[in-house]
Amino acid sequence: MTVFEELKLRGLIAQCTNEEKVKELVDNEKISFYIGFDPTADSLHVGHFLQMVIMRHLQRAGHRPIILFGGGTGFIGDPSGKTDMRKMMNAERIKHNVECFKKQMSRFIDFSCGKALMVNNADWLKDLNYIDFLREVGVHFSVNRMLSAECYKARLEKGLTFFELNYMIMQSYDFYVLNRDYSCVLQLGGDDQWSNIIGGVELVRRKAQKEVFGLTFTLLTKSDGKKMGKTESGAVWLDENKTSVYDFYQYWRNIDDADVIKCLKMLTFIPLGEIEKLSGLKGEDLNEAKKILALELTKMVHGEEKALVAQSTATNLFSKKANSENMPCKKVTRDIFTDGNITVVDLLVKVGLTSSKSEARRLIEQGGIEIGLGGNINSLEKVLDVSKIINAGDFSNGFIVIKKGKKVYFKVEII
Repeated sequence: MTVFEELKLRGLIAQCTNEEKVKELVDNEKISFYIGFDPTADSLHVGHFLQMVIMRHLQRAGHRPIILFGGGTGFIGDPSGKTDMRKMMNAERIKHNVECFKKQMSRFIDFSCGKALMVNNADWLKDLNYIDFLREVGVHFSVNRMLSAECYKARLEKGLTFFELNYMIMQSYDFYVLNRDYSCVLQLGGDDQWSNIIGGVELVRRKAQKEVFGLTFTLLTKSDGKKMGKTESGAVWLDENKTSVYDFYQYWRNIDDADVIKCLKMLTFIPLGEIEKLSGLKGEDLNEAKKILALELTKMVHGEEKALVAQSTATNLFSKKANSENMPCKKVTRDIFTDGNITVVDLLVKVGLTSSKSEARRLIEQGGIEIGLGGNINSLEKVLDVSKIINAGDFSNGFIVIKKGKKVYFKVEII
């Protein structure tokens, strides 16, 4: 099976500028391709993980990934999929985020012996002469065509700034520079990047008289159409300090039945034949496929040792053989107490188990919160009163355990 065929069978390919030619390139030649990452946070998340999986597929086939960090475009922010302008970041924040991305990327991509490159578009965007840029690059773009692009439509109602309108031109210029300096002939991105990718393909054709190509991959969405990788407490991050290894494992262990096989195909390197066998599982038996998915992805992101600990912790918690040693933990100081007391509602918000007091109260009213005082994990008591008080003495072993819903366990430790 060729790499292009495998990407297609795994459901990863959405659109190509010239599918026949792209297939020929990736199956029969050795090319340089790129994916861009704007450093909008200090960690990659699940959405980025899909992009790295695709890069690894292509690198395994002998192609060279170029990872482009948006040290320049990050000053603007991609308006795609946004109804409001992104918050602007300063140079120090962008530089810090890029360094965090670099460390995480190195777990997935082989950078030895020039097999992959990391570049930063700040190197060519920040020193551009504005008038020269308009004359040499801006002249090739039609504003009418740009405004019809999907990436700008959502912003037109609330108001699209000229500041953001430049994003497509700058991303297109990236492709031109990478083709000129690194012989890059293929840009990849999520399907929401199609308009921006087309802009780059067209700019290289007009300005350099060369043919380059674009390919978009399927966005990682749940069966209800919403983006995958979001929880009540926010994004699912690849940094274990932002999303614990246990929580990362549990996210995949608890995904909807309808999404399991799709995620196995798109996010893992398990042979398609083995996944096909798992696709026949139904009901409770499908939990075995979920366990395989959770363990495989946690191994890829956090390493086998931590993945096995997360798996063991989850198994013990749900078999009533639990211990709190590897349970997700939030450390708090004694100043959370007022006269030695804190309401359960306030505690849930402070440790991040709920995003608001109203959500905390609703959970309690629905019977969704249980607490093990003194860290007693095997004798949890359901909280029935929204005004229930926890006092410092309840942390007799230095911590308590909170169970949220049927599957979320959390340790709160006093330091």
